Amino acid sequence: MSRKYEYGTEENERFLAELRDDLLNFGHKFPSPGGSSYYLGDDGTPWTERDRATWITCRMVHVYSLGILLGHEKSEELVNQALKGLNGELKDKENGGWYEALRQDGSFVPNKQCYAHAFVILAATSALAAGCAGAEELLEEALALHEKRYWQEEEGLACDTWNTEFTILDDYRGVNANMHTVEAFLAVADVAGKSVYRARAGRIIRHIVNWAKENEWRIPEHYTKEWVPDLECNKDNPADQFKPYGATPGHGIEWARLITQWTLSSDLSEREKMMFVESAENLYNTAVKDAWNADGEPGIVYTTDWKGKPVVHDRMHWTLAEAINTSSVLYRVTGKRKYSDDYAQFMKYLDEKVVDHVNGSWFHQLNQKNEVIGTVWPGKSDIYHALQSMLIPYYAPYLSIVPAVKRGLKKMDE
Repeated sequence: MSRKYEYGTEENERFLAELRDDLLNFGHKFPSPGGSSYYLGDDGTPWTERDRATWITCRMVHVYSLGILLGHEKSEELVNQALKGLNGELKDKENGGWYEALRQDGSFVPNKQCYAHAFVILAATSALAAGCAGAEELLEEALALHEKRYWQEEEGLACDTWNTEFTILDDYRGVNANMHTVEAFLAVADVAGKSVYRARAGRIIRHIVNWAKENEWRIPEHYTKEWVPDLECNKDNPADQFKPYGATPGHGIEWARLITQWTLSSDLSEREKMMFVESAENLYNTAVKDAWNADGEPGIVYTTDWKGKPVVHDRMHWTLAEAINTSSVLYRVTGKRKYSDDYAQFMKYLDEKVVDHVNGSWFHQLNQKNEVIGTVWPGKSDIYHALQSMLIPYYAPYLSIVPAVKRGLKKMDE
């Protein structure tokens, strides 16, 4: 195994830094004239005919806020352009909140999703940490909207989708939006010092751990309005972009890292800390066992059934990014060699199959034979998952990535 794939080597840190800079250079063309983010094509050229989504715009605010802190040229200008979009054309000034997306003709895509609003919170928090004008006001507005429309205090969870006018709440409940709510809440606690949001993240996490434990450490993704798992959801459309059927191993891996971050940053007993880290390990190890090299070819399959058998064999770039993150975090937290071995395998696969060494960035979707396809994720919509995975492995695992980079914290005990 080449040293550039091995965790803790100078060669690996240098490899990640090179890929990080390539990603930041790749994404420069995302802003539309109004500030909302274009969907990027294979070479970074905007696909202007596609919807300009709030969640993609927010992701670009987040990554270029990191760019500001890393000293990447033009990052501040790019963040300010995207903030203009969030404060302007993407905001519903009549009904409150943010549109899901804008079409090419300027009309809006109906409904208001918790998923997108969680990313508004993350974007505002990251911009605040990077010192961008107007970020604090945007954050307060986004938190107030989430409090009013999505946070369900009695359940300790976030609901999912309203109609555009916020008059009808859809019966669907899901944990993908809750996962990104946890990510955003932890960032708010770290950056703005609002401890209530770390506590709320913990309430969500306790639900996830219980549901996963009851389901052999495969997280049910979809629920009824009473929060009863709907294990058959989208069985006839298993590759749905946001609501795929079955277990999504990449989410099990991503949850494992967020659970670990929350555990390390929270005031828990030693027994509880051990329990939650063990739960994170169970989630990660089940997902990797089910999905990594599961069909005779390298890569992590997109979905499995409830016994761990692959359903959709395609490989999504974000899943690999989260595997890189979580394997490194669990290695640092537990010291177990298994996780550093996994990390090296993931890095090798990244270099050989997923990085586009010609056009830059990462291929977003590959098939079972590791050929580039675009049935679910054509082009390269944004650089959020990929960029984070070039930073998280070497920054403090108890902090959200933006404040960790801002403070230069790379050690467990700092």
